[in-house]
Amino acid sequence: MNATRMIAIALIVAGVFGLGYGGFTYSQETHQADLGPIELSVKENKTVNIPVWLGGGTLLAGVLLLAVRRS
Repeated sequence: MNATRMIAIALIVAGVFGLGYGGFTYSQETHQADLGPIELSVKENKTVNIPVWLGGGTLLAGVLLLAVRRS
């Protein structure tokens, strides 16, 4: 399996996940204050939305890369 085919398959998988999930959430811990031995911190959940056009474009790029490679 060559590098071009592996990249095409990775693009297809990423496009399908982008269209299927539409985004992901992660936690970020921020330190608010240090008062001697006491440390106050806050965990904040952030969401990253993946646009439909990006997921579809990634999927299409992977399919086109496979199709062009076979020709």
